[in-house]
Amino acid sequence: MSKYKRVAVGISGGVDSAMAAYLLKRDGYEVIGLTMAIWDDSIPIKESTKSGCFGPGEKEDLEAAVALCKKMGIEHHIIRLKDEYRDNVLAYFCGTYIEGKTPNPCLRCNARIKFGLLPQKAKAQGIEFEYFATGHYVQLGYDEANCRYQLMKAVDSSKDQSYFLSFLSQEQLSNLIFPLGAKTKPEIKALAKELGFGELADKKESQDFLESDDLSVLFSGDSYFPGEIVDIDGKVLGTHTGIINYTIGQRRNLGISGQSEPYYVIELDAANNKVVLGPKQYLYSKKCIATNINWLSIPCPQTKFTAQAKIRLQHKAAECQITPLADNSLRVEFKEVQLSITPGQGIVFYDKDIVLAGGIIQ
Repeated sequence: MSKYKRVAVGISGGVDSAMAAYLLKRDGYEVIGLTMAIWDDSIPIKESTKSGCFGPGEKEDLEAAVALCKKMGIEHHIIRLKDEYRDNVLAYFCGTYIEGKTPNPCLRCNARIKFGLLPQKAKAQGIEFEYFATGHYVQLGYDEANCRYQLMKAVDSSKDQSYFLSFLSQEQLSNLIFPLGAKTKPEIKALAKELGFGELADKKESQDFLESDDLSVLFSGDSYFPGEIVDIDGKVLGTHTGIINYTIGQRRNLGISGQSEPYYVIELDAANNKVVLGPKQYLYSKKCIATNINWLSIPCPQTKFTAQAKIRLQHKAAECQITPLADNSLRVEFKEVQLSITPGQGIVFYDKDIVLAGGIIQ
């Protein structure tokens, strides 16, 4: 590693990004910190009710990032991306929900904002650096045969974040560094305490997208309406408050009673503004179609192949057969039935530890 290389590190104010910056500085890089500011105070969240990436608590996060970089003795810049975040992430999130699907905003944010517009806008402002780094728990490799960078799972499987980065491009991977990919979370926390950053090691981490349980604050009042809750035979069971408030597999807060067994959300019928409920058995399936495929570590195969797929972050990757289709889509058939294959969610394909591609469940 050359000590003359400048690397920009995405600083959140948490322990992972802080220790990523430390490790790079220790290894001889000239480190600068970049923190994105995305909060839009026109959105009616007056105070945070839970920890999240998007909300009024950003003010404290920015202050923490500034203080952290000052303590570490590294240059720091705040990059304003409120409008870009609204257009690329919030618009996608709301539009997908209105279609009766359940989006994962982190997949969009990482590809478009955090690893895209954040370093791009920093460079446009005259901030010079050769590499971009974050505190994500993933690893990078390079496939000489296919001349492709490869994204791989982290050593610490309990913290692996490769699912979230499955929509990065080859261009983005080419100048990324992930200093924590070969580390475990306990090792990073121990290092932080050793270096005098014990408050970061003990800080509660953000796990959610929004600093509120009320998603409706992101939507205009005329974008969703109450409608019927029906069973799989079309019998009306009640009234819903808008399909944006429901997701496949949901059991609680459905506002119905009198069923002989627990009912779950089976389908969101956006065209007819209906929420369809049924017994749990209707949530199991072996097949789905994935669209908007981002081929990451390998070029697109031309024939059927087998891999493992995750249909959400906490899902254990399951064996499946994949058939390439037209229009950058895939037919996916799992070896075993899966619970709650949810339209709008990301599906990520693996060959053991290597991320092959990411897509969206159709």
